[in-house]
Amino acid sequence: MTKGMDAATAIIISAIAMTAIVAVRYLITSGFFAAWTARRFPGRLAGQGKQVRMELFYSFLSAAIYGIPAGVIAWGWDQHGWTKIYTDWDAMPLWWLPASLFLYLFLHDTWFYWTHRAMHWPPLFRKVHAVHHASKPPTAWAAMSFHPWEAMTGAVVIPALVFLVPIHVATLGLVLFIMTLMGVTNHMGWELFPRALVHGRLGRHLITASHHELHHQKYRCNYGLYFRFWDRLCATDKGLGQFGVPRQPRRARARGADGSGEPVAARR
Repeated sequence: MTKGMDAATAIIISAIAMTAIVAVRYLITSGFFAAWTARRFPGRLAGQGKQVRMELFYSFLSAAIYGIPAGVIAWGWDQHGWTKIYTDWDAMPLWWLPASLFLYLFLHDTWFYWTHRAMHWPPLFRKVHAVHHASKPPTAWAAMSFHPWEAMTGAVVIPALVFLVPIHVATLGLVLFIMTLMGVTNHMGWELFPRALVHGRLGRHLITASHHELHHQKYRCNYGLYFRFWDRLCATDKGLGQFGVPRQPRRARARGADGSGEPVAARR
């Protein structure tokens, strides 16, 4: 009984710790890119205080939904060897490191494409996915702003994969880093990656903010997360979007950004 109670306590502590890690990772990453956006485009977040508070609220709920199963699995991996996560570099051939990275990203992207597309079925959209699209325009804080039911569909992917596909712990960390980076940068309202990449040969296969921006404008297209494979295969790829004109600080609006006295157009 005591041993069972100890295990239960350890699981709870692990779940709380992982939730805190997810929440802090979100605050640091989204906060960094939100601050970068504000510095590069002064006034970008003007008038969006209420929206950002909503994004924070749902993102912290999502942090718990992502963190709790991750904490349970982390405990099981540490105590009982659950999962196919390995730490010995020689446990698998070295070529498996990049292969497993790509496989995880592709499988995650596949799950995301089809569940995301399903979320745009009108009944599901109104009840669930509308929370995410309530960010108009989305900000860096919107990366995890999901209705709890939608967060659950995202929270099961990586935990399921670690039971099925071997992966080195460092590669898993890289998967989580890419997942976080793409989730945040795709929502911040400007393109982080160089034009040569976005509009070049590689950009025709990868999703960046320019691609995801069009999804938030037209809704029924560009559903992918990392790759444009499923969008192209299913004819839902509608190309790249155009970013709206950034909001300007009140003084700039009053005198016009070019000093002409003409008002600056606000972003949609």
